[in-house]
Amino acid sequence: MPLAPQRLLYETQAQTRGLRFVFGVDEVGRGPLAGPVVAAAVCLRDFEFKNKINDSKKMSPRAREVAFHEIFEKAYVGIGIIGENAIDLVNILNASHLAMEMAVKELIRRMPSEIVQVDSFSRQVGLLIDGNIFRTELPYSYQLIVGGDAKCFSIACASIVAKVYRDRVLNWYDKIFPQYGFAQHKGYPTESHRLAVQKYGTSIIHRKTFHGAV
Repeated sequence: MPLAPQRLLYETQAQTRGLRFVFGVDEVGRGPLAGPVVAAAVCLRDFEFKNKINDSKKMSPRAREVAFHEIFEKAYVGIGIIGENAIDLVNILNASHLAMEMAVKELIRRMPSEIVQVDSFSRQVGLLIDGNIFRTELPYSYQLIVGGDAKCFSIACASIVAKVYRDRVLNWYDKIFPQYGFAQHKGYPTESHRLAVQKYGTSIIHRKTFHGAV
């Protein structure tokens, strides 16, 4: 179904500035006690979606899964993952930025070579990033959008991809460490998670710098 113009406001503004390739970028996993931070970058080739696209936090797991597959059908997608050890080493904010950089680079690797090898390619790329701070050495212009996953269609797509991917990772960890309940809380500091840590101690996927908060 065609999108309302306001859903593509940021993409349209970027394109009027001469940015041919607009990437929505978002991350998931800054708040958990365990597991990686995952970022996604999405460059849409088709803006007509049959499934609802929204801020991933406002969608059911089933709706996110269905949208996830359609996004991959209609966009170039890159995913970046920064694990627990790196988070402890560089802190969660820097880890989030590194995951975003990784996602952008992975997206570009998935684009056709005849596009990315054009000399002017880097000047035609614009990043729409959820949040109010981003530090990077990437050679692309970017715009920060607070609450972007609810305002910008491309960022909403990125939020869905990152959320679904990270949830799959934590579901897999749940099979290895069933005592923590990762499939239910996805590593976030719920009461049941805190009680499990008190009972069993931390696992190898817990962020050691978060010990004081457990």
